[in-house]
Amino acid sequence: MRRLMLVLAATALLAACSDDDTANSGGAGGANAGYGAGGVSASNLNGGAGGAGGSGMLAPGVPDRVLFTTARSALAPEAQSILGKQAGWLHSNSVAVQIAGNCDERGTEEYNLALGERRANAARDYLVAHGVQASRISTISYGKDRPVALGSDEASWAQNRNAITMPAGGR
Repeated sequence: MRRLMLVLAATALLAACSDDDTANSGGAGGANAGYGAGGVSASNLNGGAGGAGGSGMLAPGVPDRVLFTTARSALAPEAQSILGKQAGWLHSNSVAVQIAGNCDERGTEEYNLALGERRANAARDYLVAHGVQASRISTISYGKDRPVALGSDEASWAQNRNAITMPAGGR
């Protein structure tokens, strides 16, 4: 039943999208060893539909998400570059943000909630280490409950292994 609801929600979101949003949407593609098999890169962050989708951007030129390899919460160099852009934007804007840690569908609910928390905390810790006040950042883990891309393949899983930064209170 839950999967059916996700599919229906994704269909509704896709129907509401305009053709003008193609610059921020992609799918699985592009090779990027920093993100493992599946080839998701910073220029291809918003490939699918789902609860954690959004525009793919925190602000113009500032991606809202970083991606992770399977079962890991370590920040790859490209993730650090994206978080550096986020830190710069946060220095110029007094906005509170929430970082949501997400996982692909594999693994138990408990495992994925803990992994999502580690991913959100890794992103938060990077921002704090780069001068963003910790009091402006909250974290949450959705585990595998809010996929960006629906599908049971490596391309979808690669997109769903992420930490998404958004203004506090959501979008």
